[in-house]
Amino acid sequence: MDYPVETFTDEERAILAPHFTNLDRPVFALVNLPETVKGALFARYSRYQGTLRRLFLDEFAADMEGGVQRAYEGAEGERARGLYERIFLGYGDDSVGQLGGAHLACEWVSNVMTKVLQRGRLAAYLEQSTRYIPYDAPMPGGGYRYWRDATLGPDYEQAMDFLFDSYAESLPRVMAWAEERFPRGPDEPEAAHRRSVKAKALDLLRGLLPAASLSHMGIFATGQAYEQLLLRLHASPLPEARDYAEMILAELKAVIPSFVARVERPDRGGEWIAYLEERDRASGRLAARLGLDREPVHDEPGPSVRLLAAHGSEEDLLAALLFEAAASSEEEARTAVRALPPDERDAMLVELVGERPNRRHRPGRGFEALRYRFEVVSDYGAFRDLQRHRLLTIQWQTLGPYLGAGVPAELEDAGVADAYRAGLERSREEHARLVETGRPEIGPYALCLGYRIRYVLDMNAREAMHLVELRSGREGHPAYRAVAHAIHAEIARVHPAVARAMTHVDADTEPRLERILSEIRTHAKQKASA
Repeated sequence: MDYPVETFTDEERAILAPHFTNLDRPVFALVNLPETVKGALFARYSRYQGTLRRLFLDEFAADMEGGVQRAYEGAEGERARGLYERIFLGYGDDSVGQLGGAHLACEWVSNVMTKVLQRGRLAAYLEQSTRYIPYDAPMPGGGYRYWRDATLGPDYEQAMDFLFDSYAESLPRVMAWAEERFPRGPDEPEAAHRRSVKAKALDLLRGLLPAASLSHMGIFATGQAYEQLLLRLHASPLPEARDYAEMILAELKAVIPSFVARVERPDRGGEWIAYLEERDRASGRLAARLGLDREPVHDEPGPSVRLLAAHGSEEDLLAALLFEAAASSEEEARTAVRALPPDERDAMLVELVGERPNRRHRPGRGFEALRYRFEVVSDYGAFRDLQRHRLLTIQWQTLGPYLGAGVPAELEDAGVADAYRAGLERSREEHARLVETGRPEIGPYALCLGYRIRYVLDMNAREAMHLVELRSGREGHPAYRAVAHAIHAEIARVHPAVARAMTHVDADTEPRLERILSEIRTHAKQKASA
């Protein structure tokens, strides 16, 4: 197609050039504009007959003072704010808040807090990993990396220091054991093997770190997602969450103030926060009334996965996969599929899924016709990794010591299992002390990541394929690999053809250096680029 090319005068081109990556092609990006202006532009765009560049000239450029570039430098500015509010009030649509966003860094946040920050689906998160970064070094200014609060007293700090001391003392011993247990092969570069040994030791000792351990997080989200995040933080019983709510709001007001203006309004944000708080109180009251707040019991030695419900059949799956290529109704497709013998249906599904040479080659949306709801009990470290998956529903209970904690068998061989057990016990005692002093909301901070938590994962078959294949990979942590294997086995029990379609499941469970292949690949890439 010969795409239309708009004509601009030299004066108009001078106004547009700083803010559009090209002036003559149908695809272009917006640059050097505050998020508020971008959001207002796109909102108005939906009801404007002309092009976006012409809209900018007709309705936005004239609102600027002292030239295009000066007017849009730095913060949002009064005129940019006015543009956004004019569009927002005129359209009355919350979706306008999806049209601009911001990058935000949140540093020195606890592992409890990272789960609160990451609860929203419509955002991108990057979190510092306990799998690759040792926690034996002090923070700037001294002290181990854990969340502190003066009101918790010296007992809390002594318990946390005990855990970090145990971790720091055990780390070189486990690294030495891993180096001896997994000697470097002839084809393994020394640097790759060294990093893999370190990663193995960090994996084995991760469960000793408390949930109070501090991390750094990067967030990219839309204005609407930040608004919802701020409401959750303000309604949280955690002092840390409310502190970060104030800090996050202050920073967003410096770059996208109009997107979060409703948070501080009593009739908007105030009412939302009150609603969230009352909703949490109601669920607590009703759970207690039904006797559901008693301490849980978990008799299994390791993680457990139970399939609570499976919705849909493999006939439904085939019909959904064929729907977009058909011209008939889905019910007719289902009837046609139902008439086929089982072996032909299996062969058809194999053909529709295809070869899949890479796990990222996933089948079509027809796989979303099936759903699974799993109840999982795993250590908190594995939960942290699985919680990051966005395209599913995850609900979790409060972390406590009642479901127990396991000790990795390899730590017995490394000679640090007793120190690990002592850390778990000291952690449990400090949790009990915090609860007894009337601070149950702070109790989880004291618990090691090795303690178990109960949660629900509700997902469709397409997301289940992604989760199982990714989290069963040989480079994964053994704790969440066990969960992925159990989920795969449960799916195989009810939908064997779906489980067979997951061709990139790594079922091996023998002890190994999980990261060695990845580190070898990284080493080769670095060598090639050099």
